[in-house]
Amino acid sequence: MARKNKKHRKVADDPAMAESADLHDLYERSVQNAEQEVEFLDEAFFELRRRRPARLREDFCGTANAACRWVAVNRHHRAIGVDIDPEVLEWGRQRHLETLPESSRERVTLINADVRTVTTEPVDILVAFNFSYWFFKERRVMLDYFRSVRSALVEDGMFFLDVFGGSDAYTECKEKTKHKGFTYVWEQASFDPITADYVCYIHFRFRDGSRIKRAFRYEWRLWTLPELRDLLAEAGFSRTHVYWEGEDDDGEPSGEYHQADKGENDPAWVCYLVAER
Repeated sequence: MARKNKKHRKVADDPAMAESADLHDLYERSVQNAEQEVEFLDEAFFELRRRRPARLREDFCGTANAACRWVAVNRHHRAIGVDIDPEVLEWGRQRHLETLPESSRERVTLINADVRTVTTEPVDILVAFNFSYWFFKERRVMLDYFRSVRSALVEDGMFFLDVFGGSDAYTECKEKTKHKGFTYVWEQASFDPITADYVCYIHFRFRDGSRIKRAFRYEWRLWTLPELRDLLAEAGFSRTHVYWEGEDDDGEPSGEYHQADKGENDPAWVCYLVAER
């Protein structure tokens, strides 16, 4: 989840923790696992291509956490991060890029641009994670974006997306997750079944009673897997694969993803969609 709402409200009798909180840091700690993402990208690409990828482009990169992690794990890796928000890019530059060794920093390029029109060198992998591409609500706009992605890939390059769904995705609800020092609240505020317009928020609550309401706001279209696969095929991608999340011994999501032709009809699921150029 990646579009930020800078006009958040801080509400508290004693607002100390809310006032001093760093929204980008809270976001990364709540919803991102860049190390796991990078590992999955490398393994899935190798599984399908039988070679190791080197060049990655992270669209809607935000703080460029994944791009910086990509170059940190292998001296042959190069990364490009693209985001339309200069403020969040600058935060990522200071927090992530500047903490890398100089030899790694030289292999990262951050670009403040629209992902639909930016021109970059061809890459092995292009990713659009945290459902950020759902910002494109119209079919023709999404199709144009997918076509631009395809043109940005090398001949055997691959495009990685994440998708969520299930009956719970259409429900107006709040879900709370406790973290060290704060509680992350995901709110599905509204869904229109005619247009598939979808409004969601992220809130944060702190142990001193203070809170940040609507720290992040998302106005998306709730896209389905079949719709996205059809669009990718129309954009010229040769094949698509769904990587479905497995379960642990207790029946809980395992965090491990494997290719699947059929999925379980779970009320809430997250998967990866991988498109071969």
